Amino acid sequence: MKHRFLLTLSAFVLAVSLWAQGQAKYVFYFIGDGMGVNQVNGTQTYLAALEGRIGITPLCFTRFPVCGLVTTFSGTNGVTDSAAAGTALATGRKTGNHVLGLLADEQTPVTSVAQWAHEAGAAVGVSTSVSVDHATPAAFYAHVADRNAYHQIGNQLPDAGFDFYAGSDFRKPAGAEGEADTYERCREAGYTVVRGYKAYAKAAKKAQRMVLLQPEKPSHGDRTCLPYAIDRQQGDLTLTDITRAGLSFLMSKQGEKQGFFLMVEGGKIDYACHANDAATVFHETIDMDEAVRVAYEFYMQHPDETLIVVTADHETGGIVLGRGPYELHLDVLKYQKLSAEAYTKHLRQLHTQLGDKLTWERMKQDLTEYWGFWKGVSLNQHQSERLENAFKAFIGGKDKGASNMYANLGGIADAARRTLAEIALVGWQSGGHSNGYVPVFAIGVGAERFGGQIDNTQIPLRIAEAAGWQQTAQ
Repeated sequence: MKHRFLLTLSAFVLAVSLWAQGQAKYVFYFIGDGMGVNQVNGTQTYLAALEGRIGITPLCFTRFPVCGLVTTFSGTNGVTDSAAAGTALATGRKTGNHVLGLLADEQTPVTSVAQWAHEAGAAVGVSTSVSVDHATPAAFYAHVADRNAYHQIGNQLPDAGFDFYAGSDFRKPAGAEGEADTYERCREAGYTVVRGYKAYAKAAKKAQRMVLLQPEKPSHGDRTCLPYAIDRQQGDLTLTDITRAGLSFLMSKQGEKQGFFLMVEGGKIDYACHANDAATVFHETIDMDEAVRVAYEFYMQHPDETLIVVTADHETGGIVLGRGPYELHLDVLKYQKLSAEAYTKHLRQLHTQLGDKLTWERMKQDLTEYWGFWKGVSLNQHQSERLENAFKAFIGGKDKGASNMYANLGGIADAARRTLAEIALVGWQSGGHSNGYVPVFAIGVGAERFGGQIDNTQIPLRIAEAAGWQQTAQ
């Protein structure tokens, strides 16, 4: 016991010495999934357009003094997936697509910067706007050859021993017959599992470790992610809520811990990019920026001890701001009131409600209400016919729609999305990822390490250097 006390005291003295030398005690690591350079630039350009001017309105994180460009290729592919990119951003090691926390041999485990922080005595949080067992958050604690092994991933979460986890839910908590329930595994490991911010606030003082999930009702609707910002309803858990909860919980552990590491993923930027839904992308980027503001407010109170890093795992969709004419009309995106995915669900409900009374004239009223067509947004004959033809296919039971990685869009929603993008002069290359640069922004202690052109594997290594955390083997 005396020997253990001396080791703990030595670690504490070393930590204090490192902070005195200008190393980061508090680290925030934000990852905008799918957030390439043009997603950021487009969001700022959109905000300026809402003000009636050409230019940009900076986000909080784009004002950070250090900015760099990041390469994202995986260990086996020129275009990465989120598992390989998440592993690179978490561990500093390249791996193959679909692989989490293992090298490309799919056998050799590698540890993450979250684990290095944990072993250095810091409190650790891993959080996201999608499921806690999704690729990016899982890269910080799990080791599996297949990112889709959700039950296996979820059951590895308590083994890491981190202090705080948050997200929409677990994708497959029950698993196959005879497999351990993920919620029970977490509780047995000492985690308090709560749903919603109010429940978190009530339980936080007594909890030793915490798993924060969204409330039951939205989780029954879609356990895989939080609602898009553009679709949000009162009472929905938000990424800002999660960031505030993570920060307060990790700070409450500072009597027994030395500093903290908090990873926050804006996961639904990627979902919206897969759907080529520009308005929803920009709303999601703004939403992540609101979460970054929570960290920035903390930084302003602790500027000599805090590091904030904001980056992305890859670019999604190949978004282009301009389609030939030397113009942009991003202001028209303000008329979109729902994501294309939510509008698909809305139309199904409307059809069920109205039946044969859902005429083309009634449909036009709905498109005006939710997309601004024929009122704020002028359409040419071809665009009007596209929408009407999509309506006829929908009513006639021949609606093919469009599928992407995370959703199936109805034909009318897909036509509306494509039409608004045409008018805004926003182009999309694909519904998948690209090899485009992603940005990195940094402020605080050690921020100078993140300027210039760097590879994604260098980011966790430089975070560890800034904080004085030692890399450890599995």
